[in-house]
Amino acid sequence: MPDDDTRRRARRRTGTLAGVALLALVLAAVLLTARPDGGGPRPDTGACVPRTVADWSHDDRLTGEFARYGDDPARIDDWTGGDGTHSVRLPDGRLLWLFSDTFLGRVYGPPNPAGESHTWRDSAAPMVRNSAVVMDGGQLAATLPAPLFPDPAPDRWRWPVAARVEPRAPGSAEQVVRVLLWVRSAGPPPWIYGVPTATEVATLTLPDLRVESVTTVFDQSLMPDPSRRVLFGTTLITEDGWTYVYGGDDGQAVARPVSSAYVARVPEGRLADPAAWRFWTGSAWSARDGPRPVLGDERAEGVGSAFSVVRAGGTYVLFTMAAGAAGLSTVTSYWSCSPTGPWHGPGEVLRPPLPRPGVGAYNPQVHPQISGADGALVLSYDVNWLEQTGAAAQLSGNVSLYRPRFVSLRLAAAG
Repeated sequence: MPDDDTRRRARRRTGTLAGVALLALVLAAVLLTARPDGGGPRPDTGACVPRTVADWSHDDRLTGEFARYGDDPARIDDWTGGDGTHSVRLPDGRLLWLFSDTFLGRVYGPPNPAGESHTWRDSAAPMVRNSAVVMDGGQLAATLPAPLFPDPAPDRWRWPVAARVEPRAPGSAEQVVRVLLWVRSAGPPPWIYGVPTATEVATLTLPDLRVESVTTVFDQSLMPDPSRRVLFGTTLITEDGWTYVYGGDDGQAVARPVSSAYVARVPEGRLADPAAWRFWTGSAWSARDGPRPVLGDERAEGVGSAFSVVRAGGTYVLFTMAAGAAGLSTVTSYWSCSPTGPWHGPGEVLRPPLPRPGVGAYNPQVHPQISGADGALVLSYDVNWLEQTGAAAQLSGNVSLYRPRFVSLRLAAAG
């Protein structure tokens, strides 16, 4: 008969799988897609002008590389699938990929136990709350010991989001990796994927990628309404000695139709210093006043809690999921001439390919550090089974349902 610890672990695994299966739904509460007016794209002048996606194509090489690595039967303790896909280029040329909920263990087949031509994992395969995989020379090479960021307390966990390499301190010659972390706590429905609690910054040493410290930079645990709590780090951009860090709330968890986007800025070298953070209040940067939304009106405009921002010429472009079709299937965008907005849109972007019916896309992330010399941008999106019923069997029976996919796209000035 199983002891209490065994039963607790089994309940924890079951709850985690249910949360993973529904994460696609709760991360993508956004607005309907609108078609921009006017003609087609015109040449990019580098000035701040409306931007749109001129064309896009599947990135089979990157998508296939994650399938190759995850399916390798020689590996028994590394990454086989995950979501929350973020990346950062290291000074020695390696690429560090960061993931949230992650499956480890061995992958089998095909065929799977149902006789289908899919690789599969055992239903008891271990899952951890976060992981990191190193890519070297275009190939995934190793999974760091997982979880890389341990749980801060019982029923509380860390999800890594955006990261950057910066000086250990302003003016320092020594570089470190700063990783933004979302801290979430277990909670009752509708908080099936955790109650937003705090934003932390982890410092990793180079070149060994050892976690040196974790610092809380924005604690939201005392805010009584969890849907108003903001977690920072879904995306970041750097400009003129500043790091602009974007975040979102979880308004969709309490039936508000969309979430809102926020932005903070931090001097280079001080991401791990809470005193250095300044939040955009709608008219100024402030250390005392709380952040105010830069995008999202709780009715027709807004973002999913995971979105991405990139600078193209003089224009800032924000990518998020749109809810204009059945399921989660369409990526849309906004544009702005400033990191703080105002943001214009939404504009029609693309419908990324999905592996089968019943699966949704979420967490669109641009990876500028691997974008092409011809100006093409690499965008990843996560995929997941949408329905809670049968989720564990689906994710175990077909490992491709819980891995990132990639497209290559080109932006142009909109007509």
